Amino acid sequence: MRTIAGVLMLSLIGACVALAPLATAAPPAGAGAAAAAKAKNWSPPAAKIYAQALSDQIMAQHPELLSVTFHGTPPGASGIYTMFAGSYPERIGNPDDPDDIDVITKGITIIDPRWHRTNDAKKKFVVQMPLRDASGGNVGLLVLAYHNDGGAPNSGAIELDFMRRAVALRDGLQARIRSYAALFEPAAAP
Repeated sequence: MRTIAGVLMLSLIGACVALAPLATAAPPAGAGAAAAAKAKNWSPPAAKIYAQALSDQIMAQHPELLSVTFHGTPPGASGIYTMFAGSYPERIGNPDDPDDIDVITKGITIIDPRWHRTNDAKKKFVVQMPLRDASGGNVGLLVLAYHNDGGAPNSGAIELDFMRRAVALRDGLQARIRSYAALFEPAAAP
């Protein structure tokens, strides 16, 4: 489990942005096995849902992304926050971390260029932001993980570049999400 220490808030592109800490503590020995055994808090329906179709389309159209995930409380559920669609289908139903829940419940955006886990082989730049529906309401969480192979050192300019790309992608989805419930409807056949 990640902890967030000393979150710095600043205004950026009309959104509240939290910068995550420079480093996180190494997980205790055996934590990988414990995480793998962690119970899921939701199971998707047998048929592909609309949010999963959106995730598949985003990944096909954006080679600069390592992953995209959608998070929130599934319809009919209460008191749970989960990943309900994404580019790693085996992770669907994993309980959300506290920072994911903060984005959903507080409407903040987290830009975290130094975010990492000890077992991740690829460097990335992660943007966690409120997912919006066609009416402009915050309806969940969209997490975008961009390739960040370290071609240039992290700087405010690089953070702004990733943020602009993430906002453009998220805002491009907005008109395609008529409601939060629609994200859970069966995807149209190709």
